Amino acid sequence: MSQFLITDEARRGKMHKLHLLANENFNQIQNSQELLTLLNEKGRDVQKILFTLDYLDQLRKLQVELVKLQSHIIKHKLRVAVIFEGRDAAGKGGSIKRFIEHLNPRAMRVVALAKPTDRERGQWYFRRYTKVLPNAGEIVFFDRSWYNRAVVEPVMGFCDVGEYQQFMRQVPEFEHMLFESGVKMTKFWFSIEKQEQAKRFEARRNNPLKRWKLSPVDQKGQEFWDRYTYYKEQMFSRTHTSYSPWVIVKTNIKKEARLESIRHLLSSFEYEGKDEAVTRVLPDPNVIMRFHRSVYSD
Repeated sequence: MSQFLITDEARRGKMHKLHLLANENFNQIQNSQELLTLLNEKGRDVQKILFTLDYLDQLRKLQVELVKLQSHIIKHKLRVAVIFEGRDAAGKGGSIKRFIEHLNPRAMRVVALAKPTDRERGQWYFRRYTKVLPNAGEIVFFDRSWYNRAVVEPVMGFCDVGEYQQFMRQVPEFEHMLFESGVKMTKFWFSIEKQEQAKRFEARRNNPLKRWKLSPVDQKGQEFWDRYTYYKEQMFSRTHTSYSPWVIVKTNIKKEARLESIRHLLSSFEYEGKDEAVTRVLPDPNVIMRFHRSVYSD
């Protein structure tokens, strides 16, 4: 038990309180109850550790289900696209990391396109995305997507009014073509509050391993909060359709966002072995909701 915790947490960088216990303490631990008793004796915050232990347990079980789902996708030659959108520091990248951690890389890709080249700027906007859509038997995770033009670009002045309006007219038609061609698409919006975003920005500034994530665009997130809100709501109202709905992940707790978004994807498919899952595969409706239930979400 103790060896598992040390190894797993060293890899994940979680459960920050555990490093305060001496190694000899761990050598004496035989089970979870003994660990909790020791932590209580040492005056540690047991509730936080219990939450993290439960999170890790649920995550592992859900990742087993994701492996089953991927096998189903490969077997039936499905094409699956999962879009991760949200404000800066909303937890998109961290969630994608947990989705893909144990998947077969030969049947999965993460797409995070850089800003378009001069050549790409002269092409149809969607062309660079059509080249990276999923093939048969493949799942593609988009760390941001064509929806850059719906929110980030107009907020930051990276596109003009005509380009923005053309995109907003075309995107429902583009996604309808994907739907009719058999692409199964999930669009996540990770929602956080303004104060939480500021807190995460500060954490990035203070962490040399995460400082690279803080771009000049990110740093405008707080200053342009209301503009982001306006364009986000325009995007929801004009691109939320029956065949390609927006799924809001509404929580300030990163771990909760990861678990519930995984559950939503799993709940969208009937795959072999789903009935044998040893954890809940239906998402919490207080965290996962369609756009119409969260018009005023952040």
